[in-house]
Amino acid sequence: MCGISGAFAFTDNGKAALHTLQKANDTLLKRGPDSGSLFSTENVALGHRRLSIIDVSCAGDQPMTTPDGRFTIVFNGEIFNYKELKSRLSSTEQGSLRSTSDTEVFLFLYARLKEAVFPLLRGFFAAAIYDRDEESVMLVRDRFGKKPLLYYTDEDHFCFASEMKALLSLGIKREMNWALLPIYLQLNYIPQPHSILQGVKKVPQGHFLKVSKEGVSLTPYYTLSLHPEKYSALSYDEAKEGLVNLMDEAVRLRLIADVPLGAFLSGGIDSSVVVALASRHTQHLKTFSIGYKDNAFFDETRYAKLVAERYKTDHTVFSLSNNDFLEHVHAVLDYIDEPFADSSAIPVYILSYYTRKHVTVALSGDGGDEVFAGYNKHGAEWRMRQGGLLNGLVKAGYPLLSLLPKSRNNPLTNKFRQLHRFSAGGRLTAADRYWQWASFNTQQQAMNLLHPNIKKQVSKSVIEGIQASSTGQIKGQDYNEVLLADMNLVLLSDMLIKVDLMSMANSLEIRSPFLDSEVVEFAFGLPSEYKVDGSMKKRIVQDAFRNLLPEELYNRPKQGFEIPLLGWFRKELWSLINDDLLEDNFVKEQGVFDVTAIQQLKKQLHSSNPGDSHATIWALVVFQHWWKRYMAG
Repeated sequence: MCGISGAFAFTDNGKAALHTLQKANDTLLKRGPDSGSLFSTENVALGHRRLSIIDVSCAGDQPMTTPDGRFTIVFNGEIFNYKELKSRLSSTEQGSLRSTSDTEVFLFLYARLKEAVFPLLRGFFAAAIYDRDEESVMLVRDRFGKKPLLYYTDEDHFCFASEMKALLSLGIKREMNWALLPIYLQLNYIPQPHSILQGVKKVPQGHFLKVSKEGVSLTPYYTLSLHPEKYSALSYDEAKEGLVNLMDEAVRLRLIADVPLGAFLSGGIDSSVVVALASRHTQHLKTFSIGYKDNAFFDETRYAKLVAERYKTDHTVFSLSNNDFLEHVHAVLDYIDEPFADSSAIPVYILSYYTRKHVTVALSGDGGDEVFAGYNKHGAEWRMRQGGLLNGLVKAGYPLLSLLPKSRNNPLTNKFRQLHRFSAGGRLTAADRYWQWASFNTQQQAMNLLHPNIKKQVSKSVIEGIQASSTGQIKGQDYNEVLLADMNLVLLSDMLIKVDLMSMANSLEIRSPFLDSEVVEFAFGLPSEYKVDGSMKKRIVQDAFRNLLPEELYNRPKQGFEIPLLGWFRKELWSLINDDLLEDNFVKEQGVFDVTAIQQLKKQLHSSNPGDSHATIWALVVFQHWWKRYMAG
């Protein structure tokens, strides 16, 4: 696990970026605290920061070059089948290896196969490979976009990095992409491949990008299919057995490390499955949970303890008070270098912070909900498609539901919130409903938050185009279309960004067996009813592993990895909001947001019907902190 950066100069003017690469590489220190080095030629520079996981000796340091000097690589991530791939090398090539790292195996295979090697890789990664003879750089990103890779290009140069802060250190232009601001205020994140800055994009998942004097070309090497045929004929019992076998293999592969390794254990089904399977392959597995001393509604540690006791793991619970959480909020804000406002980033950061004191690698259950339909919206979409009298009654009750108090912070008001969203969704097409259920605000609500001068710079056609590209595959006939949209929107641009940023801020590698390519393709080859029906979400996961998990984990409400943000904003963080980042005079002078709309939002926060106002305020707080740090002045 590492951080990478680099630049390619098209002109003499572009060579200035090459000389600032050391500064850019230094911004990635937390991604790779163990070592850092540069490689450069007249027109190309590559930078690497290393978090040593496999072959922790200096032989595994990067940039790494082939013996003939032609190819040089900087690599971020892990290739779990590298030992199998190593057997494809000739005896001469194997004899030339100077390390036991996965990176060097990849480099040698690339030297022979070029881009044909990418589909062979089983893991998660972002990499850049310089070809001396062609004077080109090849960038590549893993199938599902678990590792980030941003780039910027203009007439003089091409720059890339694992994080935005490194690109900014290379001196790129800091021009706002105003069309993305209302979308950010809807979703609380920015959908890839777009960026909040003009000229900055993300390499799409499953793509490689080639840079040379002739220009930049982007090519897909992998596309997730809705229905891979090899699994479509399985009975439900066969599918359950197949899932257990595939997950067992995915977990086993992810236990490969030359450093201390453990697993997150939240008390939910997904992380519990990972721990149960990992316990087959390693003794005394270290597991980690965080608990909420001051808010039992958010605490799941008793369920995690049941799993830990069953599998005799070396279990650690970080039982934290509100003050413990609050003291990390500024560290979270400081590490975010592009507006990103999923508030569950805070507990992910804190869990990573404390876990890193014990291990360098942690397995997690990330991806299970998106791949196997585990969210409440997945059950709601299934019910919506069934029709019936109850659906009709809920839709008809929209005016009444609009008046009821709605909040995520207790079971009753959360149910009102869910019923209201369900009722509103019933009036929309399947694609528009998906977008609404993925959003905290409507397009109009987001636009209302903007200053009139900013509204003039926002193109509604651009907004609608991004929405259409995110939901275009949802035609309403195949439920798996919804899960594919989740993979390409929510998983890619929210969940994976959150986990990568917050773990890397603490120099911790997180591995996700549910996002193994074999597991994902298996899931998309199954009929939708294997994943969700009227009584159960994530049906096949729950059924396939039922005999491995405590019964208490079943038949209870799903609890998201959330925090009591509303309470904090009303008390401990109110000064940060009202006297600093959303202070009236600052908002007026900044000229980005409408001060009256912000005042109304702050008033709603303290009302008896706060709705999702705290989520929108968090999005504004994140943006304002980012603006002050990277854009003001």
